[in-house]
Amino acid sequence: MRLTLMAAALMLVSVQANASIEQQLTQCAATADKLDRLICYDKLAESVKGVTPALASTQVAPATVATVAAPTAVALAATAPQAPAANTVDDFGMEAKRVQENTVDKIYLEVQSITEDPYGAIKVTFTNGQVWKQTDGRKFNLKQGEKVYIEKAALGSFLMGTDERNAKARVKRLN
Repeated sequence: MRLTLMAAALMLVSVQANASIEQQLTQCAATADKLDRLICYDKLAESVKGVTPALASTQVAPATVATVAAPTAVALAATAPQAPAANTVDDFGMEAKRVQENTVDKIYLEVQSITEDPYGAIKVTFTNGQVWKQTDGRKFNLKQGEKVYIEKAALGSFLMGTDERNAKARVKRLN
């Protein structure tokens, strides 16, 4: 019976000490000035050191860590999309593959107009309104009304070519 009462009293004291520390932590966190906030945290650390070592090591420290970490875990749980854990583990590493499955790799367009800059690179306007510019220095001949394709290449670049010939030019979209 005495042991039970003693354990209950010890738990009550530790809960009260924990609540006090939580209040002091929130007061320190609310301090706007950096130096004053640091001084507040230092005073709080000194007051925690003053608590008996047995009480500090068994009750206060774990409870303080748990209460400080709990709001972070709640915030992360609220912002993260809820998905089953097994599905998340099964899909790990497949994000890039899933993105590739839902994209178009090659489109065919008809040339509306062609302009050439002083360096020989062409700017092509297509009938759908897209404008693409050649980024490499090779000569690439096109005619108005010609049907061309633009396909994805390595590292996010694009290549423009025609089915009638093997030549391709590296291009980037302007609009």
